[in-house]
Amino acid sequence: MKTLGRTLLTAGALGAGTIAYSAGIERRHWTLRQATLPVLAADAPPLRVLHVSDLHMMPNQRSKQRWVAALDELEPDLVVNTGDNLAHPQAVPAALRALGPLLDRPGVFVFGSNDYYGPKPKNPARYLLPASKTKRIHGTPLPWRDLRAAMTERGWVDATHQRHELEVSGVRIHVAGLDDPHLHRDRYDTIAGAPPADAQLSLGVTHSPEPRVLDAFAEDDYDLVLAGHTHGGQLRLPFYGALVTNCDLDRGRARGASTWGERMHLHVSAGLGTSPYAPVRFACPPEATLLTLLPRTENGVPTSENAMSGTPFGGAGDVR
Repeated sequence: MKTLGRTLLTAGALGAGTIAYSAGIERRHWTLRQATLPVLAADAPPLRVLHVSDLHMMPNQRSKQRWVAALDELEPDLVVNTGDNLAHPQAVPAALRALGPLLDRPGVFVFGSNDYYGPKPKNPARYLLPASKTKRIHGTPLPWRDLRAAMTERGWVDATHQRHELEVSGVRIHVAGLDDPHLHRDRYDTIAGAPPADAQLSLGVTHSPEPRVLDAFAEDDYDLVLAGHTHGGQLRLPFYGALVTNCDLDRGRARGASTWGERMHLHVSAGLGTSPYAPVRFACPPEATLLTLLPRTENGVPTSENAMSGTPFGGAGDVR
């Protein structure tokens, strides 16, 4: 009985320690990931794209705001924001403080469910259920129109159900985006069709990487799709990976770079935040990703990815 008691106490202590680490340290261990993807036309120069997603910003999250703002020091050619910026009705000023310096650079964005509606408390066990088995309950409407106005006033392009032609750092980019598939707001027919033949990069942007959406972009022969939403699984186990993806995407693609179909590349960001009602990450720190896009070659260029932390882009932040 004494041995059993010690075992239970030890297990309880380990469990409490894991929860404390996940909720208190890892969810503020901001991490920069880097990946190299061969997606450009052969005559295009390299392009550096900063992918940010899922800030889930609360008004007083000061360390997150400082860290995101410091990403401007990377001097990306293009910033892509794949949604879920807000988690509170008064979070627009905080989100703009975080994105502020980056708004002076070329950028495109789409919104996610937590730009439109605030989070609601729910049974944490529901998170582990397949997305098709859960019913979405909308929270308080959020001021996404104010955020959109501020972004577009600074020059960022709203790609929601629109096709745009951009030239960034000498690269001709065709970009098209969707409203959030997680809320079934996507209408691919509004952007359907092959990209222009002279585009050196065709870029699809969506919040939730639902397979039906990825299939549509791949059928239209897009080079790259960027998405968020999954939080990288948010809870990951060694040798197993993400427990869930919160959508119909398979667990193996819950974060990072992969391929979809014969030639399209996919990058899913694990994001920079969590719901305030589920402020836990395990083996999945919050992240932004700097993508270096290179021309395709005849034999292909292997995708490489690594994580790095350290000043000014890594380490645990303060509580706020």
